[in-house]
Amino acid sequence: MGKSCFGKVKKGLFPGIVFALFFLAWEILVKAFNINRITLPSPLEILAAMFSNAEYLGSNFLITAFESVLGLFLAFAVAFFLSVLFVYSKNIKNALYPFAIALKATPLVALAPLIVLWFGSSILPMVVMSAIIAFFPILVNGIEGLELVEKEKLELFKIHKASKFSEFFKLRLPNALPFIFSALKIASTLAVVGAIIGEFTGSGKGLGFVIVNASYYLDIPLMFGAIGLASLWGITFFVAISLLETKASFFQKMTSF
Repeated sequence: MGKSCFGKVKKGLFPGIVFALFFLAWEILVKAFNINRITLPSPLEILAAMFSNAEYLGSNFLITAFESVLGLFLAFAVAFFLSVLFVYSKNIKNALYPFAIALKATPLVALAPLIVLWFGSSILPMVVMSAIIAFFPILVNGIEGLELVEKEKLELFKIHKASKFSEFFKLRLPNALPFIFSALKIASTLAVVGAIIGEFTGSGKGLGFVIVNASYYLDIPLMFGAIGLASLWGITFFVAISLLETKASFFQKMTSF
Protein backbone atom coordinates (compact mmCIF):
# COMPACT_ATOMS: atom_id res chain seq x y z
CA MET A 1 0.00 0.00 0.00
CA GLY A 2 2.81 2.39 0.95
CA LYS A 3 4.75 1.59 -2.19
CA SER A 4 1.61 2.14 -4.30
CA CYS A 5 0.98 5.58 -2.75
CA PHE A 6 4.64 6.51 -3.18
CA GLY A 7 4.48 5.45 -6.83
CA LYS A 8 1.45 7.64 -7.47
CA VAL A 9 3.10 10.63 -5.76
CA LYS A 10 6.28 10.06 -7.76
CA LYS A 11 4.30 9.78 -10.99
CA GLY A 12 2.47 13.06 -10.29
CA LEU A 13 5.62 14.81 -9.08
CA PHE A 14 7.63 14.36 -12.27
CA PRO A 15 5.33 16.47 -14.54
CA GLY A 16 5.28 19.17 -11.85
CA ILE A 17 9.09 19.29 -11.80
CA VAL A 18 9.22 19.49 -15.61
CA PHE A 19 6.71 22.38 -15.63
CA ALA A 20 8.62 24.19 -12.88
CA LEU A 21 11.92 23.84 -14.77
CA PHE A 22 10.27 25.02 -18.00
CA PHE A 23 8.91 28.21 -16.39
CA LEU A 24 12.17 28.82 -14.51
CA ALA A 25 14.12 28.58 -17.78
CA TRP A 26 11.58 30.91 -19.43
CA GLU A 27 11.99 33.47 -16.62
CA ILE A 28 15.79 33.31 -16.74
CA LEU A 29 15.96 33.66 -20.55
CA VAL A 30 13.61 36.65 -20.60
CA LYS A 31 15.68 38.41 -17.93
CA ALA A 32 19.05 37.37 -19.40
CA PHE A 33 18.27 38.61 -22.91
CA ASN A 34 16.18 41.57 -21.70
CA ILE A 35 13.26 40.57 -23.94
CA ASN A 36 10.56 43.22 -24.24
CA ARG A 37 7.34 42.28 -22.41
CA ILE A 38 5.36 43.09 -25.58
CA THR A 39 7.35 40.41 -27.42
CA LEU A 40 7.46 37.82 -24.64
CA PRO A 41 6.53 38.57 -21.04
CA SER A 42 8.08 36.57 -18.22
CA PRO A 43 6.03 34.06 -16.23
CA LEU A 44 6.10 36.39 -13.20
CA GLU A 45 4.70 39.26 -15.30
CA ILE A 46 1.97 36.96 -16.58
CA LEU A 47 1.09 35.84 -13.04
CA ALA A 48 1.01 39.47 -11.88
CA ALA A 49 -1.38 40.35 -14.72
CA MET A 50 -3.58 37.37 -13.86
CA PHE A 51 -3.79 38.30 -10.18
CA SER A 52 -4.53 41.95 -10.90
CA ASN A 53 -7.30 40.91 -13.35
CA ALA A 54 -8.49 37.86 -11.41
CA GLU A 55 -12.19 38.76 -11.37
CA TYR A 56 -12.20 39.76 -15.03
CA LEU A 57 -10.40 36.56 -16.09
CA GLY A 58 -12.47 34.39 -13.77
CA SER A 59 -15.84 35.53 -15.10
CA ASN A 60 -14.73 35.11 -18.71
CA PHE A 61 -13.13 31.75 -17.96
CA LEU A 62 -16.44 30.43 -16.60
CA ILE A 63 -18.22 31.52 -19.80
CA THR A 64 -15.72 29.69 -22.04
CA ALA A 65 -15.84 26.60 -19.81
CA PHE A 66 -19.65 26.57 -19.94
CA GLU A 67 -19.68 26.99 -23.73
CA SER A 68 -17.19 24.15 -24.24
CA VAL A 69 -19.09 21.76 -21.95
CA LEU A 70 -22.36 22.48 -23.79
CA GLY A 71 -20.54 22.20 -27.12
CA LEU A 72 -19.12 18.78 -26.24
CA PHE A 73 -22.51 17.59 -24.99
CA LEU A 74 -24.19 18.75 -28.23
CA ALA A 75 -21.46 17.19 -30.37
CA PHE A 76 -21.77 13.89 -28.51
CA ALA A 77 -25.58 13.83 -28.77
CA VAL A 78 -25.60 14.45 -32.53
CA ALA A 79 -22.53 12.33 -33.37
CA PHE A 80 -23.63 9.33 -31.30
CA PHE A 81 -27.15 9.43 -32.75
CA LEU A 82 -25.72 9.53 -36.28
CA SER A 83 -23.20 6.77 -35.55
CA VAL A 84 -26.03 4.46 -34.39
CA LEU A 85 -28.09 5.44 -37.44
CA PHE A 86 -25.15 4.77 -39.78
CA VAL A 87 -24.43 1.36 -38.24
CA TYR A 88 -28.03 0.18 -38.69
CA SER A 89 -28.63 1.81 -42.08
CA LYS A 90 -25.91 1.65 -44.72
CA ASN A 91 -28.00 3.71 -47.16
CA ILE A 92 -28.24 6.61 -44.71
CA LYS A 93 -24.50 6.28 -43.99
CA ASN A 94 -23.62 6.40 -47.68
CA ALA A 95 -25.86 9.45 -48.14
CA LEU A 96 -24.80 11.52 -45.10
CA TYR A 97 -21.25 10.46 -44.20
CA PRO A 98 -19.68 12.45 -47.09
CA PHE A 99 -21.29 15.61 -45.64
CA ALA A 100 -19.61 14.94 -42.29
CA ILE A 101 -16.25 14.48 -44.04
CA ALA A 102 -16.81 17.70 -46.03
CA LEU A 103 -17.58 19.57 -42.80
CA LYS A 104 -14.33 18.28 -41.27
CA ALA A 105 -12.39 19.38 -44.37
CA THR A 106 -13.88 22.89 -44.27
CA PRO A 107 -11.69 25.58 -42.64
CA LEU A 108 -13.93 26.17 -39.64
CA VAL A 109 -12.40 29.56 -38.84
CA ALA A 110 -13.99 30.75 -42.07
CA LEU A 111 -17.38 29.42 -40.89
CA ALA A 112 -17.28 31.32 -37.59
CA PRO A 113 -18.58 34.65 -38.96
CA LEU A 114 -21.46 32.84 -40.70
CA ILE A 115 -22.37 30.96 -37.53
CA VAL A 116 -22.43 34.23 -35.56
CA LEU A 117 -24.59 35.77 -38.29
CA TRP A 118 -27.03 32.84 -38.26
CA PHE A 119 -27.31 32.32 -34.50
CA GLY A 120 -26.98 35.86 -33.15
CA SER A 121 -24.77 37.34 -30.46
CA SER A 122 -25.67 35.06 -27.52
CA ILE A 123 -23.51 32.13 -26.38
CA LEU A 124 -25.27 29.87 -28.91
CA PRO A 125 -22.82 30.55 -31.80
CA MET A 126 -19.89 29.67 -29.52
CA VAL A 127 -21.61 26.45 -28.42
CA VAL A 128 -22.36 25.53 -32.04
CA MET A 129 -18.77 26.29 -33.10
CA SER A 130 -17.47 24.20 -30.21
CA ALA A 131 -19.78 21.33 -31.18
CA ILE A 132 -18.81 21.43 -34.86
CA ILE A 133 -15.10 21.10 -34.10
CA ALA A 134 -15.66 18.33 -31.51
CA PHE A 135 -18.17 16.43 -33.65
CA PHE A 136 -16.08 14.46 -36.16
CA PRO A 137 -13.82 12.34 -33.90
CA ILE A 138 -16.85 11.23 -31.87
CA LEU A 139 -18.71 10.23 -35.04
CA VAL A 140 -15.80 8.27 -36.51
CA ASN A 141 -14.94 6.45 -33.29
CA GLY A 142 -18.60 5.83 -32.51
CA ILE A 143 -19.13 4.12 -35.86
CA GLU A 144 -15.95 2.07 -35.52
CA GLY A 145 -16.75 0.97 -31.96
CA LEU A 146 -20.33 -0.03 -32.79
CA GLU A 147 -19.35 -1.89 -35.96
CA LEU A 148 -16.23 -3.63 -34.69
CA VAL A 149 -18.05 -6.52 -33.02
CA GLU A 150 -16.99 -10.15 -33.28
CA LYS A 151 -19.09 -11.98 -35.89
CA GLU A 152 -19.41 -15.03 -33.65
CA LYS A 153 -21.11 -12.95 -30.94
CA LEU A 154 -23.47 -11.36 -33.46
CA GLU A 155 -24.36 -14.79 -34.82
CA LEU A 156 -25.04 -16.03 -31.31
CA PHE A 157 -27.44 -13.15 -30.69
CA LYS A 158 -29.23 -13.96 -33.96
CA ILE A 159 -29.47 -17.67 -33.06
CA HIS A 160 -31.15 -16.74 -29.77
CA LYS A 161 -33.38 -14.27 -31.66
CA ALA A 162 -32.26 -11.35 -29.51
CA SER A 163 -33.88 -8.01 -30.30
CA LYS A 164 -31.96 -5.13 -31.85
CA PHE A 165 -32.41 -3.32 -28.53
CA SER A 166 -30.76 -6.18 -26.63
CA GLU A 167 -28.01 -6.49 -29.23
CA PHE A 168 -27.25 -2.78 -28.98
CA PHE A 169 -27.14 -2.44 -25.19
CA LYS A 170 -25.56 -5.81 -24.36
CA LEU A 171 -23.09 -6.12 -27.23
CA ARG A 172 -22.50 -3.07 -29.40
CA LEU A 173 -22.56 -0.30 -26.77
CA PRO A 174 -20.19 -1.97 -24.25
CA ASN A 175 -17.85 -2.75 -27.13
CA ALA A 176 -17.98 0.88 -28.32
CA LEU A 177 -17.33 2.54 -24.94
CA PRO A 178 -13.49 2.54 -25.18
CA PHE A 179 -13.72 4.04 -28.68
CA ILE A 180 -16.23 6.67 -27.56
CA PHE A 181 -14.19 7.75 -24.55
CA SER A 182 -11.01 7.97 -26.64
CA ALA A 183 -12.92 10.29 -28.97
CA LEU A 184 -14.38 12.31 -26.08
CA LYS A 185 -10.91 12.95 -24.65
CA ILE A 186 -9.78 14.32 -28.01
CA ALA A 187 -13.05 16.20 -28.51
CA SER A 188 -12.92 17.82 -25.04
CA THR A 189 -9.83 19.82 -25.99
CA LEU A 190 -11.25 20.57 -29.44
CA ALA A 191 -14.45 21.87 -27.81
CA VAL A 192 -12.40 24.46 -25.90
CA VAL A 193 -10.67 25.51 -29.12
CA GLY A 194 -14.03 25.80 -30.90
CA ALA A 195 -15.54 27.98 -28.18
CA ILE A 196 -12.54 30.33 -28.27
CA ILE A 197 -12.62 30.55 -32.08
CA GLY A 198 -16.28 31.54 -31.85
CA GLU A 199 -15.41 34.19 -29.25
CA PHE A 200 -12.70 35.59 -31.52
CA THR A 201 -15.32 36.36 -34.14
CA GLY A 202 -18.40 37.73 -32.48
CA SER A 203 -18.46 37.78 -28.70
CA GLY A 204 -18.04 40.39 -26.01
CA LYS A 205 -17.15 37.81 -23.37
CA GLY A 206 -15.13 34.66 -22.84
CA LEU A 207 -11.39 33.96 -22.93
CA GLY A 208 -11.33 34.40 -26.72
CA PHE A 209 -12.65 37.94 -26.29
CA VAL A 210 -10.06 38.61 -23.56
CA ILE A 211 -7.25 37.43 -25.87
CA VAL A 212 -8.42 39.61 -28.77
CA ASN A 213 -9.02 42.63 -26.53
CA ALA A 214 -5.68 42.27 -24.74
CA SER A 215 -3.79 41.98 -28.04
CA TYR A 216 -5.55 45.11 -29.32
CA TYR A 217 -4.32 47.09 -26.31
CA LEU A 218 -0.92 45.32 -26.35
CA ASP A 219 -1.53 43.93 -22.88
CA ILE A 220 0.52 40.85 -23.73
CA PRO A 221 0.90 39.50 -20.15
CA LEU A 222 -2.92 39.46 -19.82
CA MET A 223 -3.21 37.81 -23.22
CA PHE A 224 -0.77 35.08 -22.14
CA GLY A 225 -2.73 34.70 -18.91
CA ALA A 226 -5.96 34.09 -20.84
CA ILE A 227 -4.19 31.60 -23.13
CA GLY A 228 -2.80 29.83 -20.06
CA LEU A 229 -6.26 29.59 -18.50
CA ALA A 230 -7.67 28.14 -21.74
CA SER A 231 -4.90 25.53 -21.77
CA LEU A 232 -5.47 24.73 -18.10
CA TRP A 233 -9.20 24.24 -18.74
CA GLY A 234 -8.43 21.96 -21.71
CA ILE A 235 -6.23 19.78 -19.46
CA THR A 236 -8.86 19.76 -16.70
CA PHE A 237 -11.61 18.84 -19.15
CA PHE A 238 -9.47 16.02 -20.56
CA VAL A 239 -8.74 14.65 -17.06
CA ALA A 240 -12.45 14.86 -16.13
CA ILE A 241 -13.37 12.73 -19.17
CA SER A 242 -10.60 10.27 -18.26
CA LEU A 243 -12.02 9.92 -14.73
CA LEU A 244 -15.49 9.40 -16.18
CA GLU A 245 -14.03 6.69 -18.41
CA THR A 246 -12.80 4.73 -15.37
CA LYS A 247 -16.32 4.84 -13.92
CA ALA A 248 -17.85 3.75 -17.22
CA SER A 249 -15.46 0.80 -17.46
CA PHE A 250 -17.41 -0.76 -14.57
CA PHE A 251 -20.60 -0.53 -16.67
CA GLN A 252 -18.75 -2.11 -19.59
CA LYS A 253 -17.65 -5.09 -17.50
CA MET A 254 -21.13 -5.58 -16.06
CA THR A 255 -22.98 -5.40 -19.39
CA SER A 256 -20.49 -6.78 -21.90
CA PHE A 257 -21.20 -10.16 -23.42
